[in-house]
Amino acid sequence: MSPSDLPEPTHSAPGWRHFEHRADIGVEGVGRSPEEAFAQAALALTAIVCDPAEVAQGAALEVDCEAPDLELLLADWLNALIYRMATERMLFSGFDVQIDDGRLHATIRGEPVDRERHQPAVEVKGATYTALSVSRNEHGLWTARCVVDV
Repeated sequence: MSPSDLPEPTHSAPGWRHFEHRADIGVEGVGRSPEEAFAQAALALTAIVCDPAEVAQGAALEVDCEAPDLELLLADWLNALIYRMATERMLFSGFDVQIDDGRLHATIRGEPVDRERHQPAVEVKGATYTALSVSRNEHGLWTARCVVDV
């Protein structure tokens, strides 16, 4: 799903988009649950680097995070993904996220970076606390957003 295809938060479909923020980039995930919003935010993170549709969901890795609230958990989640991208030299496009009592467990799926096929645009350095929020709107949709340093 591209940013222009993302429904307004009043609709029921999950999605992701980028938002403007000075020299950095904001990521936002929308879903019917916090888990789905976190997965969509992860897709938005991948979309900063390359087109997520070009990333095969081959290898599976596990990610675990823990934080006292959903906002800090989102920042930890995105930073864990950024760390795995850098250390494993992989890109990810599949995210099976479970959140329970401040703990996140996810299976992430992706493949090694292929510079010719993926044509990575930038390197994401880290998630920040700028514009960090996880909220639910009156229609029941969850939004998970923050600014990442590129």
